[in-house]
Amino acid sequence: MLEKIDQAVLDLLDEVRHRTLNRMQASYDIDLKSSYKDLVTTVDKENDQYISTRLHEIDPGSRVVSEEGFGDEVATQTGHVWIVDPIDGTMNFVMQHANFYIMIALYVDGKPTLGYIMDVIDGTVYHGGKKRGVFENNRRLTSPANNGLKDSLVALNSAMILNNAHNLREVAHQSRGLRMYGAAGMELVYVLTGQLGAYLSYLHPWDLAAGRVLAEAMGLVVKAIDAPSIDVLSSNLVLIATKQAADDVLALVN
Repeated sequence: MLEKIDQAVLDLLDEVRHRTLNRMQASYDIDLKSSYKDLVTTVDKENDQYISTRLHEIDPGSRVVSEEGFGDEVATQTGHVWIVDPIDGTMNFVMQHANFYIMIALYVDGKPTLGYIMDVIDGTVYHGGKKRGVFENNRRLTSPANNGLKDSLVALNSAMILNNAHNLREVAHQSRGLRMYGAAGMELVYVLTGQLGAYLSYLHPWDLAAGRVLAEAMGLVVKAIDAPSIDVLSSNLVLIATKQAADDVLALVN
């Protein structure tokens, strides 16, 4: 059953990618959410509605948690729960027309099961799960080197760096270098592929769900900083890192 669902979601992502690229060539509306730095477009909303509808068709009886609210009201983790980010990196989408992603994840009775992160511009999909491994399109990935903080680039939440929340400036100082990309999907992919040793940010369910599936399948650390454990339906300050970089970061954050 999961094999059939997996292929259907890969086909769906390809379809939504082409819809999104076509919409980029036309006019679309841009609205503010919480502030002028928090944008939503009609493309976000159209993708959200379309993906949510198609997931219900692909996996009848499942429920969908989606960023723009076109999914279901989900209060429990029982059964099949899909978590959708219809455009991750909306600011990049609007301002750069690049560096944005579509992310989808399946959790079964609360357990990370399938994850998908698509780079919309180049069409690369990072996908898989614990039982099947993690792939970059059709190429199976191996776990990145277990580098520590001093041998790693890190991505950290920009607002937290400016405010030095949780001593993150010291984390940046002790790393090999600091990077900020403005899209959780990109930063998660870079940890999966060894381009970053650690990524720490405040993440909503749709920001984290797919990356958590893939990171845990590759033996990476996924840990909440501000809670005893991660609740897939809640938002948390989360660290995704190699085991050694995670130890180094956790010794510094407060």
